[in-house]
Amino acid sequence: MTLGTSTQAYGEPSYWDKRYSKDSTPFDWYQKYPALAPLFQLYLLHRHRVLLVGCGNSTLGEDMVKDGYQDVVNIDISSVVIEAMGKKYKDYPQLKYIEMDVRDMSAFESDSFDAVIDKGTLDSLMCGPNASQNANKMLEEIGRILRSGGIFMLISYGAPNYRLSLLREPCLWEIKLHVVGKLGSQMEPQKWELTVPIPLNEDSSSVTAILGENPDVHYIYVCIKDESLRLESKEA
Repeated sequence: MTLGTSTQAYGEPSYWDKRYSKDSTPFDWYQKYPALAPLFQLYLLHRHRVLLVGCGNSTLGEDMVKDGYQDVVNIDISSVVIEAMGKKYKDYPQLKYIEMDVRDMSAFESDSFDAVIDKGTLDSLMCGPNASQNANKMLEEIGRILRSGGIFMLISYGAPNYRLSLLREPCLWEIKLHVVGKLGSQMEPQKWELTVPIPLNEDSSSVTAILGENPDVHYIYVCIKDESLRLESKEA
């Protein structure tokens, strides 16, 4: 689903409360779990404590638990959807649902998660007012709550020339790029393998060389927390 280009109040709880009150049908932004599972298996362990940000009424958490993941925390800014999802999954002790703004996760201790997964939340903030400020707050919070070596997996429609500068700003991540064809994509799947990272150079021209202009894909940025990069940046 495309978010659109007009500025919307995506950072406001009232927008999402109204949306989920009107339509409670389960919906997964961009990709469903089966398409992403091989990548999850590559980077995550079943025992990892995983945070799904902007969970909405996605079945991603349920699908992960059915596949063996043991501790999946879900947050969303909408009290309406969190209440509904909490009731729906009350018999799943592996799933927790908490009303929370991804820009302020002070309720979570620092270094308390092994992985954070985002399907569309950063993208939605980038479509709203004060986009850069909100995105930076989100990324700072994610960097704070992740353990050293932890994984931030960003599934996005944003191409590297739009997203890498934002992700590189904190000097915190070792970044690997994967791609997956959009639902109904006509691109030839043999052009890439999901679990094989695409080489990244400074201006991301390497991605264009492999995939061509405007490929029909979602970009998956696997950001591995590495505190030594921050230290090197300060010393430079």
